[in-house]
Amino acid sequence: MIDEIVSAKNLDLTFQTNDGPVHALKGVDLEIGKGEFVSFIGPSGCGKTTFLRCVAGLEEPTGGALTVNGMTPDEARRARAYGYVFQAAGLYPWRTIAGNVKLPLEIMGYSRADQDARVRNVLELVELAGFEKKFPWQLSGGMQQRASIARALAFDADILLMDEPFGALDEIVRDHLNQQLLTLWARTEKTIGFVTHSIPEAVYLSTKIVVMSPRPGRITDVIESPLPKERPLDIRDTPEFLEIAGRVREGLRAGHAYDD
Repeated sequence: MIDEIVSAKNLDLTFQTNDGPVHALKGVDLEIGKGEFVSFIGPSGCGKTTFLRCVAGLEEPTGGALTVNGMTPDEARRARAYGYVFQAAGLYPWRTIAGNVKLPLEIMGYSRADQDARVRNVLELVELAGFEKKFPWQLSGGMQQRASIARALAFDADILLMDEPFGALDEIVRDHLNQQLLTLWARTEKTIGFVTHSIPEAVYLSTKIVVMSPRPGRITDVIESPLPKERPLDIRDTPEFLEIAGRVREGLRAGHAYDD
């Protein structure tokens, strides 16, 4: 068993554009262990999503080394090592919720019986049992995002990558989904990489918080959370929570010292 799920060493990524090179990531060193919930936070354009896309094999680093489950990101992608949840739910409006969740299983060639069983299981996990025959337009934004999470979980990958999935939702819905996500994480024991712009969200959800600087994206702090795994919402009012949030803010401020 590999305890080290993601390992990045001196990772660089430079995009070549018509206006010259864009340095998205520079000298990123990070280890993510099995079962960790790791949030990435930083200003817009700091490379949070870019790093997640590198882990997913959707972008290719231009320097350094990156392994996922002991493989290259491309090998991990082909081995179906991760599920990916994007900022928008990305559900097909002409497919039912069950049909949307089933789509990757169809592409991967699972049997019809296995598809149906997996869809039932993951919809129960995200509390959408009974909504199988609904269409996306019949669900709220929060429910659509839960369906998107179910789709990413359907083939039972070890890693769940989430790119600011709750950013467009109102605070009440966001709080509810944060609680549900922690419950889901506890039940599945997945390794989660989570991009957010919200300090309270990062502190509430994570076992580890990665603070990044403005472009070129560097890590200014990695904060190991001392908070217990079971976290009621009112933990956000505790001195321990506020202390971690303060350290995140300090890391974000320190990041501007690196800004070119």
